[in-house]
Amino acid sequence: MRNIKTFLAAVLAAVAIPVCAQKGVEINLWPQGPAVEGGDKSDTAKVWVYLPPKAEATGRAVVICPGGGYQHLAMNHEGHDWAAFFNNMGIAAVVLKYRMPHGDHDVPVSDAEEAVKLVRRNAANWNIDPHDVGIMGSSAGGHLASIVATRATGDALPDFHILFYPVITMMPDITHKGSHDNFLGQKAKKRTEQEYSADLQVTRVTPRAFIALSDDDHSVLPANGVNYYIQLYRHDVPATLHVYPSGGHGWGNRDSFKFHNEMQLDLKAWLRSF
Repeated sequence: MRNIKTFLAAVLAAVAIPVCAQKGVEINLWPQGPAVEGGDKSDTAKVWVYLPPKAEATGRAVVICPGGGYQHLAMNHEGHDWAAFFNNMGIAAVVLKYRMPHGDHDVPVSDAEEAVKLVRRNAANWNIDPHDVGIMGSSAGGHLASIVATRATGDALPDFHILFYPVITMMPDITHKGSHDNFLGQKAKKRTEQEYSADLQVTRVTPRAFIALSDDDHSVLPANGVNYYIQLYRHDVPATLHVYPSGGHGWGNRDSFKFHNEMQLDLKAWLRSF
């Protein structure tokens, strides 16, 4: 028992130590076990923390949620590949490997909320302003980020959010069916679908948002992101929407995306606007 306690203490201490700049340090999100047990015991939630040099740190941080239809995770081009972009702006990047829901939506949501709280708990050690912590997501990861942005409370509520070609609604007409079925299950009740449709959960306290997508996205219909922007606008939430003429779905931070440079410039401008 003493050895187990010593091990847990060491793990918790490791979470609180300063992280080396420009190097991603892997941290177990739930060293004492997850708050919500998942269906797959081998699936563990982790984060990789990338910090800019202390002298260049702005105090801002972003938790990054890759997509994958709630079935797998595109950890590189929608996750780790963003670290240098943010670090070069003096922003800490925290890449989240959240657990797959298998129909239990509380599993990934609890992971994303804990990741935001983890950043705030370590704000002093990581040179982060606890009042400048955002969340970002692509595709299904965009749905997860938008759900945290519209439903979380307290230390789990981010200060801003960034969405790339996001799944927003769980309503059958324009949702991404794979994400819907994996997140809620195939026989989800309409009330639950409404509760986890982020556009229906927007309020005046929803944090500001950046949304980017392609007009020719046939995997996740552009109406998802567009409808979300409309609800943000109606609730006086500061938001910006960028619809690129082409690119389809899933471009992440890949150079092969035709509007890659424009997208990065748009995001940089937005991040510098507040």
